[in-house]
Amino acid sequence: MEWLKDYWWIIVVILIGIFINTIKALNRLSYKAYLEKKKGIKPIPYQDDNDDWPSTNSTKKK
Repeated sequence: MEWLKDYWWIIVVILIGIFINTIKALNRLSYKAYLEKKKGIKPIPYQDDNDDWPSTNSTKKK
């Protein structure tokens, strides 16, 4: 662990470089293009014939 005392600054420089490159890569991402592509995906058709909710046309008893 003696080398860690002597070369700690190299580890810090490497970690800062990784952090900066990560931020640059995230800034290059186009979230707008992702959202536009996502809008083109059609939703899964869902038809529930066995609906448990009461019908809106049912008569209410008073």
